Amino acid sequence: SGLIGRSWAMVFAAGGFKVKLYDIAQQQLTTALENIRKQMKDMEKSGVLKGALSAEQQLALISIGTDLKAAVEGATFIQECTPENLELKKKIFGQLDLIVGDNVILSSSTSCLLPSKLFTGLKHVKQCIVSHPVNPPYFVPLVEIIPHPETDPSTTERTYALMKKIGQSPVKLNREIEGFVLNRLQYAVISEAWRLVGEGVISPTDLDLVMSDGLGMRYAFIGPLETMHLNAEGVSSYCERYAEGMKLVLNTFGPVPEFSGETVQKVNQALSEKIPAVPKVLDARRKWRDDCLTGLAKLKTQMKSD
Repeated sequence: SGLIGRSWAMVFAAGGFKVKLYDIAQQQLTTALENIRKQMKDMEKSGVLKGALSAEQQLALISIGTDLKAAVEGATFIQECTPENLELKKKIFGQLDLIVGDNVILSSSTSCLLPSKLFTGLKHVKQCIVSHPVNPPYFVPLVEIIPHPETDPSTTERTYALMKKIGQSPVKLNREIEGFVLNRLQYAVISEAWRLVGEGVISPTDLDLVMSDGLGMRYAFIGPLETMHLNAEGVSSYCERYAEGMKLVLNTFGPVPEFSGETVQKVNQALSEKIPAVPKVLDARRKWRDDCLTGLAKLKTQMKSD
């Protein structure tokens, strides 16, 4: 019932599904439900609440409990949202494996643990899959769907269909790979950003501006491959024109950074001057980010319908 679990609960409720939110401590669940209520009411007031149901109708679909067996009884889809700890996740899936039937899908929110490490050896491995959301899933619709080598194709298709039904944007990976796809792209950007700041080419503040007011504006609507297609007379034309230049630049990239030492201090100082790393300020900035994402989501929906 942490940040990701609460956000998933809201997404499923917005899609009209009954949700049972499970956690080990009653107080955590009570707090989570209060947080969900406040968020839904605020979004309803602002006119950005997802789904066709009112906030009260959506809240009525969410119940809480500390009994795992009772929580999953009658479930068709289970989304695990525990901390990113392999042994903890394996323990939870081991418990679920003993109490679920043959039709329920067992899905993990993990951002980097491979399905083969999570699910191998489970009796219901054919029903297991990773559905990796982008944080926070309520505001960012992408979900990466990654099967275990033994996952039944119907599990992948049912998960994909469910994500579409609740308004998310699912993508299917044909096989597992370290970091999946989103984090591999994200880490490539972070890695080069870190090198450019570390080598004194650009300040941390200006580096972020290159993305937020440059590449990010474009990538909010189209991906890097379509960008290539539109920036020439198609992808073949782009490669003919720019392949040599791209290779020249790519060959100058340095080794994977250590993410330690002087560069950490430089980046931390710059970001802390802009956004002091104290809970109150960080929370306010996160809310601002989520408001921006909500506005962007509305704009994208409007543009798609146009």
